[in-house]
Amino acid sequence: MLIRAETSCLLVVDFQERLMPAIHNADSVVANGAWLVQIAQRLKIPVLVSEQYPKGLGPTVAAIRDWLPAAAFMEKMHFSCAAELDCMRRIDALGRQQIIVIGAEAHVCVLQTALDLQGAGKAIYLVADAVSSRSPRDVELAVERMRAEGVQVVSREMVAFEWLHRSGTDNFREISREFLR
Repeated sequence: MLIRAETSCLLVVDFQERLMPAIHNADSVVANGAWLVQIAQRLKIPVLVSEQYPKGLGPTVAAIRDWLPAAAFMEKMHFSCAAELDCMRRIDALGRQQIIVIGAEAHVCVLQTALDLQGAGKAIYLVADAVSSRSPRDVELAVERMRAEGVQVVSREMVAFEWLHRSGTDNFREISREFLR
């Protein structure tokens, strides 16, 4: 099934200031996440951001935080966003069936969130170039497990082009000019 702008949202999981220095390939993963956040903003696709115990792990990194309104952020203590009642209410309130997931750590909060949301009947798309963990092996195992469980593994460009759906539109020209060259 293709990702559709009108039926999807972007969920950013725990790209937090005190966690990211320990994350493998953090600069690249955050840049890819920020790229998707900016495109989602342009296309008016809802974006929610979780923060795992922000008192300890700090706020979301500025590269992502600066693009979003304060209302986009959700605090959590459970590893899974879906296990956190407030977060799940916010996700459900969007009325979107397709959830595009990016974040850290792939083998903990991202994995548990993706599998729980899928269990709740959502179609989950994991953006492989916008997730990571402290260990590359944990990322590999997490992606492998999510794929085996039926999560669709995609790239940031797959998401962008599926959101755009066609060329020749003002949105396509603007996003192509700013993000795809």
